[in-house]
Amino acid sequence: MIIGIDASRTITGQRTGTEAYATFLLQSLIPLAIAQNHQLRLYFNQPPPADLFPQSPQIEQRIMPFPRLWTHLRLAAELHQRPPDIFFTPAHVIPFSYFGPSVATVHDLGYHHFPEAHPWRQLAYLRWSTRHNGRRARRIVADSEATKQDLIQLDGIPATKIDVIYPGVDPALRPVTDEDVLTAVLHKHNISPPYLLYLSTLQPRKNLVRLIQAYTASSLPHQLVLAGKTGWLSQPILTEISNLQSPISEKIVLTGFVNEADKAALLSGATAVLYPSLYEGFGFPVLEAQACGTAVLTATTSSLPEVAGDAALLVDPLDTTAITQGMQRLVKDEAYRQELVQRGFENVKRFGWEETAVQLLNTLKKAAHKR
Repeated sequence: MIIGIDASRTITGQRTGTEAYATFLLQSLIPLAIAQNHQLRLYFNQPPPADLFPQSPQIEQRIMPFPRLWTHLRLAAELHQRPPDIFFTPAHVIPFSYFGPSVATVHDLGYHHFPEAHPWRQLAYLRWSTRHNGRRARRIVADSEATKQDLIQLDGIPATKIDVIYPGVDPALRPVTDEDVLTAVLHKHNISPPYLLYLSTLQPRKNLVRLIQAYTASSLPHQLVLAGKTGWLSQPILTEISNLQSPISEKIVLTGFVNEADKAALLSGATAVLYPSLYEGFGFPVLEAQACGTAVLTATTSSLPEVAGDAALLVDPLDTTAITQGMQRLVKDEAYRQELVQRGFENVKRFGWEETAVQLLNTLKKAAHKR
């Protein structure tokens, strides 16, 4: 079987959730597909690093630079000229003009729940692309049961067409105990322990205005570290911080984008990770914190309880007081915090990229052979 894969999201400069998903998934899928004697065509819009994926006669890399509309023009032309047996897009959209056998991953439908959290152009594209993927693909991969239910209820996708396949967690993430490494990373980002950490893009649906308000009310001695690049419509978050009085305002640290090399140390050094997001299709930061041995506060909504299992403190993300009380408990109750850490190590074992790849390859075979 010839498997064509849109690998363009694996080579972006600043990797966030969907880019990480595409990269780690393909790094596990490719060796598995080779072992089963499948051929792979990887489509890129720019040259990838030489060591990104294994080298093999069974792998063909198609590097196809194009100035604009790469997916719908250049990738589409390639698929028409040399159609694979099955086309898979892990973090993007199926080309509009391509009607061959395909599988697409849908990560979330947050725009349905919080349309105000997106600029109108992006909202229109998300609505179109998700519905297009859902209807054009032979099978849909959903990151969670919560996303599957959204696809059924909000976009009318038949349940029989959707496979829930959990992503894994970055295998490089583990507790950092070397004090020199921890000190160097914290110094680099102007962080002084103890601190509470949020690590993701700064954008409205992450519920950061309420998190800042909850932290302000907590009277905790910890810094609040908001680590991540600023996303769309992030100005109200920055305004909330700028309106705070000293010394509270001085205890909130904005690091900007955090590179992969610093992530494990930043997570490991925190007293707790705070992730009371309003909506997540999966919620990678929960698992990343658990993999590094850090207790987590997260929300009772969307996929977050499904991902966190019994290994996080769950709060109503719309209840600022509940968020305040949750962070106070994690700081003051060390026995409970350590219990969550141990549960977190067990919970992470449910999510491995090798198993993700096995399930995905089965889905690709099923879609390729469907008539």
